[in-house]
Amino acid sequence: MSEYRVWAVEGLPEVRRGDDLAKLIAGAEPGLADGDVVVVTSKIVSKAEGRIVAADDREAAIDAETVRVVARRGTLRIVENRQGLVMAAAGVDASNTPAGTVLLLPEDPDASARAIREGLRDVLGVDVGVVVSDTFGRPWRAGLTDVAIGAAGVRVLDDLRGGTDAYGNPLVATVVATADELAAAGDLVKGKATGLPVAVVRGLGHVVDGDETEGARRLVRGAADDMFRLGTSEAVRLAVTQRRTVRAFTDDDVDPGAVRRAVAAAVTAPAPHHTTPWRFVLLESKESRVRLLDAMRDAWVADLRRDGKSEESIAKRVRRGDVLRNAPYLVVPCLVMDGSHHYGDPRRDAAEREMFVVAAGAGVQNFLVALAGERLGSAWVSSTMFCRDVVREVLALPAGWDPMGAVAVGRPAEEPRARGERGVEGFIEVR
Repeated sequence: MSEYRVWAVEGLPEVRRGDDLAKLIAGAEPGLADGDVVVVTSKIVSKAEGRIVAADDREAAIDAETVRVVARRGTLRIVENRQGLVMAAAGVDASNTPAGTVLLLPEDPDASARAIREGLRDVLGVDVGVVVSDTFGRPWRAGLTDVAIGAAGVRVLDDLRGGTDAYGNPLVATVVATADELAAAGDLVKGKATGLPVAVVRGLGHVVDGDETEGARRLVRGAADDMFRLGTSEAVRLAVTQRRTVRAFTDDDVDPGAVRRAVAAAVTAPAPHHTTPWRFVLLESKESRVRLLDAMRDAWVADLRRDGKSEESIAKRVRRGDVLRNAPYLVVPCLVMDGSHHYGDPRRDAAEREMFVVAAGAGVQNFLVALAGERLGSAWVSSTMFCRDVVREVLALPAGWDPMGAVAVGRPAEEPRARGERGVEGFIEVR
């Protein structure tokens, strides 16, 4: 029968700066054997490495350890810290440390685990795995558990993809976080306030691996694969601030579902009189895009020639439309005035239309931000507004649909340049 044992190591002294953890653990548990896994609470690693700092203000210490805020609710912050871990309060701990001080996480938990493993090998001559653990909350789950933030000599991930289950079904997504499971097992016996910061797991020698290059860093999901990288309000702010006008796209196809989700966000914009003044024409085929853009180009050229522009100037202006022609997907947002009021007073009627135009703009902004949230680039170009009749004719739109520009959509060909800070004071008047 497959089984394992786990127990807490007793008799460890209070750990202080400069202590050799491997020697302390070996002295308290001299019977360690090859294939054991030693689970060490990060607190004592931090103490031994001198990661205790004076901090009357814990929030300031959290600020110093934070790389980016993931989510915030009241005083609680979930952040990415300097070690690349996403966790509450950057791992800054004010418990089990003297008043007026806080504990920071080890600077390099994987290196800490390697040092303990090598030290145990030197002192006891055993080949063990080491996991440095810390307590985390988890999305979608109540309560806390310990996870691995550092590891050495342990297979941190067990990739079962390519195998089959007991029924012969292929395993296509099963990657087990073995190091986290070891950390949680150790935490069941270590306890938070019992002075037992180290546990031993025996009987799982198959997870002990001599490869020193694999650490717990592998457990941190990369940004490109992280579907939940931000909290809700932070995601909205990031989508707004990182939205860019993208003028060069890859040839990758655009997911029509992503565009439809962006439209669903667009039509939540505020509008007058409980109306829905938006319509979005999706040009998903290349033929429809070329037909529209060719007709628009011909209309622009005719207008520019009537204005007396030179052929060189006309060609230059027409080339500005390449952002639309080179995009793999186009959307034409339209304004409809259904539900608008007619007052018979030119001033009031003009104001009524302006209200609907503002609502259309709010819808377009929602649409662009939602596209950014889908990791799609976009460029809103006002060109259709100069040849609305042509657009209506080519796209067979109702007479009451007013094309409000065109939006090029696609995967950005390159990362957009960082946007400089724009202070708000120049845009505010306080009365």
